Amino acid sequence: MVDVGFPEFVWIWNTRQYQPTPRLHLHMARWLAGCWQRDERELLLMAFRSSGKSTLVGLFSAWMLCRNPDLRILVLAGDFALAKKMVRNVKRIIERHPLTHRLKPGRADHWASDQFTVRRRAELRDPSMLAKGIAANITGLRADVVICDDVEVPNTCDTAPKRAELRARLRELEYVLVPGGLQLYVGTPHTYYSIYAVEPRSEMGETRSMLDGFRRLELPLLDARGESAWPERFTPHRIEAIRRRTGPAKFDSQMLLRPRSAAEGRLDPDRIRVYDGELVYTEGNREATLTLNGRRLISASCWWDPAYGSPDKGDASVVAALFTDDQGHYWLHRVRYLQHDPALVDEIDEATQLCRQVAAFLRECHLPSITLETNGIGRFLPGLLRSELRAMRVPCAVIERQSSRNKATRITEAFDAVLAAGRLSAHRSVWDTPFILEMREWRPGGRGRDDGLDAVAGCLASEPVRLPRGVAAAEGPSVPPWRPGAGGMRLGSDFDP
Repeated sequence: MVDVGFPEFVWIWNTRQYQPTPRLHLHMARWLAGCWQRDERELLLMAFRSSGKSTLVGLFSAWMLCRNPDLRILVLAGDFALAKKMVRNVKRIIERHPLTHRLKPGRADHWASDQFTVRRRAELRDPSMLAKGIAANITGLRADVVICDDVEVPNTCDTAPKRAELRARLRELEYVLVPGGLQLYVGTPHTYYSIYAVEPRSEMGETRSMLDGFRRLELPLLDARGESAWPERFTPHRIEAIRRRTGPAKFDSQMLLRPRSAAEGRLDPDRIRVYDGELVYTEGNREATLTLNGRRLISASCWWDPAYGSPDKGDASVVAALFTDDQGHYWLHRVRYLQHDPALVDEIDEATQLCRQVAAFLRECHLPSITLETNGIGRFLPGLLRSELRAMRVPCAVIERQSSRNKATRITEAFDAVLAAGRLSAHRSVWDTPFILEMREWRPGGRGRDDGLDAVAGCLASEPVRLPRGVAAAEGPSVPPWRPGAGGMRLGSDFDP
């Protein structure tokens, strides 16, 4: 074993390559060496694009093998070519570094471009270093060190299913890494739902962030004072050129390490205010009142974008409820994604199941009417929904509406003004639905899901309903109208009949 510190190892290599050693690289080297010596074995190194972090991690791999040739290192990357690139780089370092050239084996078959085995004492089944793409089968492998080098790239994180698959594959590393082994992530965030995010993303069902508990080193291009982390290479002029060419979202994500989608859309859910209050319905002096967070509500909109709501495939069937208060603020109180139960289809058909769920939703939210989009299967639902409302004694009008305008235009026009004005609040339960994910990933003309967006856009674009309810209960008194002016009024008269 050669007892040379990692910063010195890096300096020797750079000197042999006639290259200087930037302060940024010394900072990374000291951090990696310190974590290794303190037996910290869960690490995340995030640094801006083109900072040389993968090159430095390659030197770190050669240094670890120099100190302990019996180590087994597995390199995972977003694709096999990228992982192979790091392994090939470490091979060159071992061949040419004055402290490691003795590790080169005598047999050529131990010295391939995607895997190699150095001269070592132990007879082990796995090579000293092995390259694998994140989608490869790693069952049966064992490693003392796992390096996840840019496993999050657009091809592995640009859709929700890909992000779920990436997380599932990374969890498999627990069965590859030996007890006490090192797990090192190296990369930059490519999406708001990054595996490197500090906070858990509740929209994805996370209660803890993916790398919760990992020791982190984050090195953005600009520090808190706006100064470059590598001023010799990234001058103010070049930084501004990068920002201008790539756009603010990608620059924030790749250079400042702020998780954002590199192709961020125009619907920003961070502009929505979150509230926890519930509807309060009261009656007094023969008048019904509905309040929310201490504000009186004066109108409501409810929109149902119907589909069969299969649990496994197809469009989602979404109903949304939106209220307006007396100060012109919008309250998105509920967004519900409906599903029928295939096990009950023989007894209760899909459409009836959905209509009953909608009727219960209307009663829960004290809604006076619902607008039903009659495109597609919606043309058959108004009569069935009215029948279920009567059977469940829910006094609510059903308004039929056929949409002929472009969906992207409808969504854009409905959300743009209200988000820009900061007049939209949403109940915390909305964050537990796919709606927020749809907002973050929506692109005009894209192929992502937009069923929840379409329902809420329908609510926002609808005229506020302030008319008396159109459907009376089948039996018993109806619920008194809570909208101002919605009820009747009796006046005295001095005229003789």
